[in-house]
Amino acid sequence: MKVVFIIAAVLILVFIAFQIYWIFQINKTEVQRYEVVAKGENFEIRHYPSATMATIHSQANQYREFRNTGFRTLAGYIFGGNDAGKQISMTSPVHMDFNDSSSTMSFVMPATLNAADLPKPNDSKISIHQSPDEYVAAIRFGGFASEKDIRAYCDKLENALNSVPITSIGTYRYLGYNPPFQLLFRRNEVVVKVLWDPTKNNIQL
Repeated sequence: MKVVFIIAAVLILVFIAFQIYWIFQINKTEVQRYEVVAKGENFEIRHYPSATMATIHSQANQYREFRNTGFRTLAGYIFGGNDAGKQISMTSPVHMDFNDSSSTMSFVMPATLNAADLPKPNDSKISIHQSPDEYVAAIRFGGFASEKDIRAYCDKLENALNSVPITSIGTYRYLGYNPPFQLLFRRNEVVVKVLWDPTKNNIQL
């Protein structure tokens, strides 16, 4: 019994050490730049400048259908699946945009690179483009995201915007910040583009 207890304690310590190591490593990962311009009770308004994105399109319209295949395809591109065999640093978050008929997943490219600097993907399903300069509303939640969680936070954000009111534009997007093997301190967000004029918007959130 004592041996079993010791083995269990060692395994727990190894697990904790592994998680702490990855948390430190992930904290070194470049995060897409944005500025918080206003805060509500449980959401915030952000300004995102234009960024270079690698994007793949899919006919899948649900998170669980697309998360693994889309991620593997885009990861293949930044890990050398391009005409230069070049490795590109991973950043966060991963963007996922769903609607009734199709979905997209995007990796944000490092801020030091633009489309002209990037090699051509070997996979023709991947496109390189600039995202628009935009204002979005964002709401955050923890844990492992599920289809149910994402929809629930879409509804929560929509209700919060309607109560202010702030007008949203287009579909809601999911932003994932952590690799699947990170179990602690996970960060997920739902965002949607909003009408926001910084010279006129003085809404008390």
